[in-house]
Amino acid sequence: MSIFSRKGGAHKNAARKKDTKAESFAQRLETLSGETDGRKKKPSSKGKTRALTVALIVIASILALLLLVLLAYSIWSTAPETDDSGLKTQETATPEATVTPSMPAGATAQPSATPTASPSPTPKEETAERKDNVYTLLVVGRDRVGLNTDTIMVARFDCDNHTANIVSIPRDTLVNVPWAVKKINSVYGSAGIDGLVAEIEDLVGFGIDSYAVVNTYVFQQIIDCIGGVYFDVPIYMYYDDPDQDLHISLAPGYQLLNGYQCEQVVRFRQNNDGTGYPNGDIGRIETQHAFFAALARQVLQLGNISNLPQIISLVIDNTDTNLSSGNIAFYAQEFLKMGMDDISFYTLPYDTVYIRGGSYVSIQLEAWLDMINTYLNPFNMDVTAANLDVLCFDGTNFTSTTGMIPDFYSFYDYFAG
Repeated sequence: MSIFSRKGGAHKNAARKKDTKAESFAQRLETLSGETDGRKKKPSSKGKTRALTVALIVIASILALLLLVLLAYSIWSTAPETDDSGLKTQETATPEATVTPSMPAGATAQPSATPTASPSPTPKEETAERKDNVYTLLVVGRDRVGLNTDTIMVARFDCDNHTANIVSIPRDTLVNVPWAVKKINSVYGSAGIDGLVAEIEDLVGFGIDSYAVVNTYVFQQIIDCIGGVYFDVPIYMYYDDPDQDLHISLAPGYQLLNGYQCEQVVRFRQNNDGTGYPNGDIGRIETQHAFFAALARQVLQLGNISNLPQIISLVIDNTDTNLSSGNIAFYAQEFLKMGMDDISFYTLPYDTVYIRGGSYVSIQLEAWLDMINTYLNPFNMDVTAANLDVLCFDGTNFTSTTGMIPDFYSFYDYFAG
C-alpha cells in the first residue's frame, strides 16, 4: 500500500507543477500584452527608466563613435601642398593683339594672319603672397571608353572661413593649342593630365595645387556607397551612344538615383532626336551644378561619415590624382564643416561662337578676370590679363592676351567633316 501511496503522491506533485507552469506562462502572456482581467496594465516606472537608459546608452555610443572617427580623420588628415610660385607670367608677341580675318562673301569667319610684331618684354614679375589656409583643386570627369573630359571644374577651398567656390569650365572653351580641335576637352586626350593642368593654369593665371581625374566607374561607386542621391531631373533624357556604352533613360521628376543614373544626369547633352536643354550647354552645366549641390547635401549628413574610408579608398584606387589619402581625408574633414550656403557654383562667362562650322566657347575676358579674383585666386594680388593665355573670337576678330594667334586654317573644318 505504501508503494501505491508514494506513486499517487508523485502524480499529484507532477500535476501541481504542471498547473504552476501553466499559470506562470499565462501571467507572462498577460504582462507582455499589457492586459489583466480585461484591463490594460500600466507600464512600471522601473521599465520606463530602463528603456530610457538603454536609448541614451545607444545614442551616446553612436556619438562617441562619430567623434572617434572625426578624431581619427583629424590625426590622419594632411593638408595638400600649395603652389607658392606666385602668379603666372606669359611671354607675349604683342599685348592684346587683334587680328581681323578677311571675310569673303557668304563666309562666317576666314583665315587670320599671324602677328609679325616683335614680342613685348615679359611683364615684370611682382611678388604675390599666398592667402593662409586657402587651397585650389582641379576636378576632371572623363568617360569610360574615350579620353573625353566633359566635366572640368576649378575649386577654391577657404579653410578659415569654411567655404568652397567651384567654377565650371565649359567643354568647348576655346584654347590656344597646336592641334586642330582647339577646345579644352581635347587637351587631356592629346597632352595628358600635365598638359590639361598647364592649360587650366594659363586660363586662371596661377598654379593649381592639386588635381583629380575621376572616371565614371568611381563616380558611380561613390554614389552607391552613400545610398544614391535624391534629385529633381529637369527634363526627359533619352540618349544612346553604343561607342561609349552610354545609354540614358530618365523621366523628369524628383527621385532617388543610383550611381549609373547619376552618371546619366551629369553626362546628358541631348536626346536621340536632337532635342534637349533649350539653352544648350549652359542648361547642362546648370543641371550639373544642381546635382552636385544635391550630392553635397547628402554627403554632409552625419550618417555618411562612416562611409568616408570606403570613399577615400575608391578615389585613391581608381583616380588619377596627386592627392594622398591624408589629403583626401583633409578635404573630407573640411567639407564636413561647411553648410550648403557655404558651397557656391559658378560658370566661366562666355559667348558661343562658330569657327569653320564648329561651336566654341569664347571667354568674356573682363568678366572672367573678375570671377577669378573674386572666387578662385588664392593670392593677395589680383590676376591680370598679363598672367593669362586666353584666345578669344567675337565672330569677326581674334584677340589674344599673349598676341599669339593661330592660323585660321589650323582649326578643324567641321563643314568638311
